[in-house]
Amino acid sequence: MLIDTHCHISDEDYKNKEEIIKHMKNNIMIVSTASPKDINEVIKLCETYKNIYGTIGIHPEFASTYTKEDLKNIEKYLTHPKIVGVGEIGLDYHYTKENKEKQKELFIKQIKLANKYKKTIVIHSREAIEDTYNIIEKYKAKDTKCNMHCFSGSLEMAERFIKLGVTLGIGGVLTFKNEKKLKEIVTTLDIHNFVLETDSPYLTPEPLRGHQNEPANVKYVAAKISQLKGISYAKILEITTQTACHQFDLKL
Repeated sequence: MLIDTHCHISDEDYKNKEEIIKHMKNNIMIVSTASPKDINEVIKLCETYKNIYGTIGIHPEFASTYTKEDLKNIEKYLTHPKIVGVGEIGLDYHYTKENKEKQKELFIKQIKLANKYKKTIVIHSREAIEDTYNIIEKYKAKDTKCNMHCFSGSLEMAERFIKLGVTLGIGGVLTFKNEKKLKEIVTTLDIHNFVLETDSPYLTPEPLRGHQNEPANVKYVAAKISQLKGISYAKILEITTQTACHQFDLKL
């Protein structure tokens, strides 16, 4: 079984959403929100399709515009049986650092919700890896599970996050010809620290770059890990599926 632990499947992204979902057959998708307005759509997907689960949260790009009602809406759904995490949440300093404190405040509030409801934290971190680490180290409860979506840090940072019990989401970037850092991480570290993802509709893997990504393309990520680790494709699926099920409390 394949599990895409992080994707976005919205009407805004796909005109043929039902076809995209069918391409995954009985494989599992964990659909993540970014904007507060995505939450109801993700809930509907979870309730319509047996093989779709969800994580709900507010992306740092909305740190200056979210409302208390948005947080209440997230909390309302954290007891839903198919909502398996709070995310994607975190820090993003790529476009602006002017609202860093607001981003941190929102991140911490949502970590506390994950702790309260025992849901997995799904982290987005872009050009903010040290601050992200410091907040997770300080605020994540010991028994709260955590996944670093689309990990892009160094090998050293990967090892530091793993010591905190964080799994690393490995996606299409691994297949890019000029990507060296992530290949070093995958080659060096134990396979049990990784879960598969696509971040659809973004970050399409080779050999399909230039086309819109979709969850079914997670197989190319698995194949690349198999090649780099010298472990059979079937074994990669077995291990990453076990890790994802444990990390997100999936009862398959």
